[in-house]
Amino acid sequence: MIRNKLYPLSFILPALVLYLLLFIMPSVLGIWFSFTDWNRYSPDIHFVGFDNFRTLFTSSKDYSGYILNTLLFTVVSNVVKIVPALFLALFLNGAMKGRNVYRAIFFLPAVLSFLVVGLIFRSVLHPSHGLLNQFFMAVQLPFLAGKWLADPTWVWPSIFLVDAWKGIGYVMTIFLAGLQSIPLDYYDAANIDGAGYWQKLRAVTLPMLVPAITVNVVFGLTYGLKVFDIIYVLTNGGPGRMTEVINTAVFNEFASGTYGLGTALSTLLFVVMAIVGIPLIRYMTAKEVEV
Repeated sequence: MIRNKLYPLSFILPALVLYLLLFIMPSVLGIWFSFTDWNRYSPDIHFVGFDNFRTLFTSSKDYSGYILNTLLFTVVSNVVKIVPALFLALFLNGAMKGRNVYRAIFFLPAVLSFLVVGLIFRSVLHPSHGLLNQFFMAVQLPFLAGKWLADPTWVWPSIFLVDAWKGIGYVMTIFLAGLQSIPLDYYDAANIDGAGYWQKLRAVTLPMLVPAITVNVVFGLTYGLKVFDIIYVLTNGGPGRMTEVINTAVFNEFASGTYGLGTALSTLLFVVMAIVGIPLIRYMTAKEVEV
């Protein structure tokens, strides 16, 4: 009897051990090291309490600004992807010729790595020999050329547009799955009641899309708070430290050998994700239940 109960555990045990060793243990150790002075310059590690966290909020490096940049990226990147992706999904869900081709075209950037996308657009947006500025010069519109990734005015819009170019297709695909799961009976009933397109969109489509919206918001939240590669490749936190986010700051701290401060930043990121994510997920889940 006991053997029969333990038998199913033998299937999950290898994965559970790997999960504990490769995820849980490093996470716990990272939290512990965030309360130490661990660095490359001293062989000894000492417990320093909350000193690292005090440094994060009092240092001249403006770590609090990096946190605000991370939150800014999370909010804006969600908006500039979810809203256009919803309209694209509504458009490509209709009966139109070649819709599968258009879906594939919009989804294609999602399969590229952030490193590749970042390198491509860093070349496109280069201030002197970038393709975008060369195009403006070729069509006799030199006043439109700019230092896109080096200009404080345009650097964040440039990052958001590149991120949207890559991510809109993925978000659109989730919306398409949600649209295709809506029973046609609801639309038939709305047609009988004489509802128009916008009335059906407001009363049927959007309420039934709440689960898909929840998935996209949660995915966008976790992606935005953990963003690193697209920022690192495009700007490396520049110009100055204007686009520095938490994970690029963590990378720089580890590169400079201040490991304790780097792990403190990682722990702070975990706290920010919990504070922002848990209430949002509970709110979105409650909306699903109401629907």
